[in-house]
Amino acid sequence: MLFSSYQFIFIFLPISWGVYFWLNARRLTTAAKSWLIGASFVFYGWWNFIYVPLILMSILVNYSIGTALASSQLASAEGKGRRKGILRAMAPRTLLMAGVAANLVVLGYYKYAGFFLSNLNALGLDVPVPDIALPLAISFFTFLQIAYLVDSYRGKAVEYDLLNYMLFVMFFPHLIAGPIIHHSEMMPQFRMVRNMAIRYRNVIIGLFIFSIGLFKKVVIADTLAAHVGVGFDQATSLNFIEAWVASLSFTFQLYFDFSGYSDMAIGASLLFNIRLPINFNSPYKALDIQEFWRRWHITLSRFLRDYLYIPLGGNRIRPSRTYLNIFVTFLLGGFWHGASWMFIIWGALHGIALIINRAWQRLGLRLPSVLAWLVTFTFVNVAWVFFRAKDMSAAMKVLGGMMAVDATWVARTVDELTVMPLRVLENVYIALTNTSGLAPTFLLLLGLIAANLTMRNTMEKYLLSRPAITVYSAVWHGLVFALSLYFLFIQQDVEFLYYDF
Repeated sequence: MLFSSYQFIFIFLPISWGVYFWLNARRLTTAAKSWLIGASFVFYGWWNFIYVPLILMSILVNYSIGTALASSQLASAEGKGRRKGILRAMAPRTLLMAGVAANLVVLGYYKYAGFFLSNLNALGLDVPVPDIALPLAISFFTFLQIAYLVDSYRGKAVEYDLLNYMLFVMFFPHLIAGPIIHHSEMMPQFRMVRNMAIRYRNVIIGLFIFSIGLFKKVVIADTLAAHVGVGFDQATSLNFIEAWVASLSFTFQLYFDFSGYSDMAIGASLLFNIRLPINFNSPYKALDIQEFWRRWHITLSRFLRDYLYIPLGGNRIRPSRTYLNIFVTFLLGGFWHGASWMFIIWGALHGIALIINRAWQRLGLRLPSVLAWLVTFTFVNVAWVFFRAKDMSAAMKVLGGMMAVDATWVARTVDELTVMPLRVLENVYIALTNTSGLAPTFLLLLGLIAANLTMRNTMEKYLLSRPAITVYSAVWHGLVFALSLYFLFIQQDVEFLYYDF
């Protein structure tokens, strides 16, 4: 079920919220918890109920392994030796490896089997490639549970209540596309007595955040989607302006789509008095690629750091090995996004960029802030081309257009810049107008760049401060919400990009 759907906004969310707090008000906490779990299963199964048994089986298996790991660690700490039972009798490290492997095998079968078999066939083999539908959110709930197993092994997570564990995995605001949470971040909040009653300030702030996320998604991201589709999928060739409009459109479509989803997830969760971790923090303000990854999809970056980069050795070893760890982490991070060479190339580009950035910092070199931002933003934008393109030919079409600058036009523009600056703007506008009427879109993209550089983001405004709730703010967000509903009404086939990952 999409957050940006009438069924979710006007039926599912109000009923789920109302019944949950009605049950809690009558001190039926187990019933309230069970209701929220059941509602989350409905939310997940709305797309295709056939995969509900898969996520249920995944929950039961990981809960059993995690419980056994926690029990083994507790018994070891108390000097009681291993406990009885097949799982609890296994060495904790062996059990952890088996649990992680089981998760990766399931993920590999559904997400990567077709990719590997297709590549084997490209080498000359003749292996049937099964048509396997990708279960919704399998990457996210797999990573979530791998993190839980590792935390259980490390003694950072203990959960002996199956309902609590099911709620941890299935809580619908974070289920489909994150944020990727830790057990210790969310479950203590559900146990707090004061969170079992309606807290109206959280409701209002949650609705504010949700309305901004909905606006990002249906007004900005979905408006840019048309230009992305034309540039990447429909056009056979692109000139300089068309290619840059297509690439920049995707750069902002992806950001506003995913950060909009995260805002809606955080806002919906706050209605239940649960704070999810921040997932975006103005990534396009970054002055280097390392800062970009501290701001973009923060919980995924944290997962890759804590459960892949650091176990590989992190930066505690010689520089050459550190560089290798960085590259491997981002190569696998790219592959996690999808079974395609395009995602592998995207991950490799970011790994290389981070290595160069680290080496640059070791030399003590710095760029002026404006130039540093321009280099970082341009690299991110170019790398997104591989992320979006369906194949290498589509990527080369867009990149070729981005580099197909008219040298004569540039020289003339530079000359005019020293004499008549306003004439330059006129020439640019004429060129945009003559290129399939792209002037309004280009102006929108320039406005989005300016807004991203100068405005506070949603989390800075609502979660990292205590904003005053005024009539003006309520009316303003009501208008934003109404405009979003209008755009939602006139659009068709709306979907979130990250549902595919």
